Amino acid sequence: MNGTSSFKSVENKFKVSVVKNTLYLASTYIIPKLSDEIIIKISDKLNNFEAPAGKLFFDRLFINLKRKMPFLSKNVKKGILNNFISNYLLLSGEKRKEFIDNNGFYPPFFYVISPTMRCNLKCYGCYSANYTKKDMLSYEKINNIIDEGKKFGIYFYTISGGEPFVRKDILDIFKRNGDCYFQVYTNGSLIDGKMAEKLSELGNVFPCISVEGFEEETDARRGKGQFNKVTSAMKNLKGNGILFGFSATATRSNNDVIISDEFIDFYINQGCFLGWYFNYIPIGREPDVNLMPTPEQRNRRRKRVAEIRETKPIVVADFWNDGVLSHGCLSGGRVYLHINSNGSVEPCVFAQFSADNIFDKSVEDILNSTYFKLIRKEQAGIKNRLRPCMIIDHPNMLRKVVAKGEAKATQEGGEFIITELKDEMDAYAQKYGEIADPIWEEEFGRGKFFYTLDGKKYELNEEDYYSRRNH
Repeated sequence: MNGTSSFKSVENKFKVSVVKNTLYLASTYIIPKLSDEIIIKISDKLNNFEAPAGKLFFDRLFINLKRKMPFLSKNVKKGILNNFISNYLLLSGEKRKEFIDNNGFYPPFFYVISPTMRCNLKCYGCYSANYTKKDMLSYEKINNIIDEGKKFGIYFYTISGGEPFVRKDILDIFKRNGDCYFQVYTNGSLIDGKMAEKLSELGNVFPCISVEGFEEETDARRGKGQFNKVTSAMKNLKGNGILFGFSATATRSNNDVIISDEFIDFYINQGCFLGWYFNYIPIGREPDVNLMPTPEQRNRRRKRVAEIRETKPIVVADFWNDGVLSHGCLSGGRVYLHINSNGSVEPCVFAQFSADNIFDKSVEDILNSTYFKLIRKEQAGIKNRLRPCMIIDHPNMLRKVVAKGEAKATQEGGEFIITELKDEMDAYAQKYGEIADPIWEEEFGRGKFFYTLDGKKYELNEEDYYSRRNH
């Protein structure tokens, strides 16, 4: 290292240190006292750093984060500020720019990594039940994947499975990558008091605990006593100053329960900061199209999630219904990708077809593959972002990219969704399209977005916003 580069390195470290120390001091003494209007202005500035979701989602996120700050442990507060806000949102621009210069497109904003597909529960309809239970991603391999991601400015990782906490080395992975922020999808059954203390000490882990509703719905799908384990885990997390949330899979039987005021208020009282909604997809264990919410139920959930986001002190998002906020589908590396426990790289956790494996190619090479490029090209042609998904909104597209990209199903029976269930998936997509297409034209087709946040009405010009984000 010559003198100039050495000085540059010291200068950069100094700048990073200043940013992080300033943020921590501000979070303790200034941010909790700021008005929501000022927080929104700060959120807008951070959106210039290629924030992956829409303005409204980030406005709500930062307003609620401000309210949670006084109740978080010191290390959790530092993890959010240093890793998520500083490393991920503020300081990754140069690395992302270098990737764009080399490849001609943006790198993903995050990866989903499934270190294991083993689980201590046996839920009906589990999307990952038929994967091999052998953990082929070693501790070293997972760290190699994350190290490569850091070179592209990726400091946010979602950990899924299986049940991530059944891996004995999972906390070591979080500790070793202390400059990253990890969102972990978990059933919560292994988060006892000691585990919560360890997570609080680490400070860089955000658990999202799976729920199906209240006790009746959760125990019916996850086993007797699981609801009590969920609430116990949330109590442990809240008591240790950890930011956490819920994850709810909508089925035909619980769709309306999980969007009710009673449900949302209950989990707010448990301490949840965030809630994710997922649509049941007929993959994995005994796939059943009849478990999917009806098109009418899905549209009702879409409207209710928007209302909840506007009126409740919790951040909520719907993986299938918030395409307006995320500018369409996230998959194929446009925003994220999934690396499963045997190293196969999938465009999405739910699009379980892969053409390449991380043991054979780097993530950068896989992003440049015919399969992933084709997915991103097809995504660009979807105009109605109320119907962003190539699995349930455009199933013909999924069949097309799998065939042309020479991808194979990654779990036993994974091909059923494009073979045996082909006609049923096409029928579902058509029925939802009959609902969503007129709504898109009437409410969103003019390129203007209106929403209410804490009683105030805002207008967002879509074209201006996304032009700013993309440049």
